[in-house]
Amino acid sequence: MNQIFRNAALRVPCDQCPLRVLPHFREFGPSEIDFVSSFKTGELVAEAGTLLLAEGMHNAHLFTILSGWAFRYKTLPDGRRQVLNYVLPGDLVGLQGTIMGELDHSVEALTPLILCVFQRDRLNELFVNYPSLAFDVTWLASREERMLDDHLLSVGRRSALERAAYLIAFLYKRAVAVGLGAESLVRIPITQTLVADTLGLSIVHTNKTLRKLVMRGLIRWQGRACEVLDIDGLLEIAQWDQMQERKRPFI
Repeated sequence: MNQIFRNAALRVPCDQCPLRVLPHFREFGPSEIDFVSSFKTGELVAEAGTLLLAEGMHNAHLFTILSGWAFRYKTLPDGRRQVLNYVLPGDLVGLQGTIMGELDHSVEALTPLILCVFQRDRLNELFVNYPSLAFDVTWLASREERMLDDHLLSVGRRSALERAAYLIAFLYKRAVAVGLGAESLVRIPITQTLVADTLGLSIVHTNKTLRKLVMRGLIRWQGRACEVLDIDGLLEIAQWDQMQERKRPFI
């Protein structure tokens, strides 16, 4: 795996964070901005393929994705992998290790990333003195649980075609919300192997399933990326009652 490295020159002031101008995120008050600015210790830059957090480790920091994509996964002793979820700008990484003391999953960069780094030992201060931010952290954890419920339903009960349509529609909707492309052009940076590890299918079955979506004119597959051509068609196949979110928080 690639190594993560620090690049302090890229530090973005919290009050000038590019995510704050997106309508998807809630506004912060002046005192919240001041605390988050002091809570943040710097930024990290990671290349695609970097192992950000490893299962079993005790992480000393929390991270928020500022730009790029990553994914969370677990592995069996023989190396088989299950992708649990995908991490996009505004998402919090490492909370489980901070609260529970040890991570039971790994996180890998899917594309080049910039992450904001926060001091784990100041999380109690956030909960004691900034109830609105404490609610935000709780909201983010609850939202993750909700997404995992949807993923479990998909893997457990949807057909292979429905699973693939759901996954691509899910990633498309999340990408559009955080400014990773216009609705008419979103390139999802996933490989067929990653799709297989997310859906619990063999790579052969995954390839056949994705080709069906391509032949129906719903997606275009471009090597290591997928372009959505018909989101309504994907939603219809998946029978997915997509999440309707209010303005969401981030740290």
